Amino acid sequence: MRHRKQLCALALATFLATTAGVTGCGSSPSTDAHSKTPAPSPATTSPEDLCTTLIVKWGRQIYDSDKETYGDYQSMGLSNGQYAILRDTLDLARAERKRHGAAAGRELIAEQARERCEKRYRGGGPSGGPWV
Repeated sequence: MRHRKQLCALALATFLATTAGVTGCGSSPSTDAHSKTPAPSPATTSPEDLCTTLIVKWGRQIYDSDKETYGDYQSMGLSNGQYAILRDTLDLARAERKRHGAAAGRELIAEQARERCEKRYRGGGPSGGPWV
């Protein structure tokens, strides 16, 4: 029985040693497991870009469906402030559609989302918590 436990421990150690290179566990955080070049750092999305992406996504979806209702802002992944940007942007886009057509309203959604999100996060973000 003792021999069996040692054999299992050896098999486990061998398995872990051979898979360390595959999972990256055996390499340092600053290098790729298969080369000596630095591994790329993970990309982050700025708050302005994330806000813009969310507003454009939901804005176009609601705009194109001609729904007057917006839904629950939290289920959309929006903060209360982002939801306000969405509502205001859609109001402007609908007015633009009446004056200049659907394409003009759709374009306005992207412009307004970028402008308003940049303004909202200019100082680093709202100070009232993540859902403000």
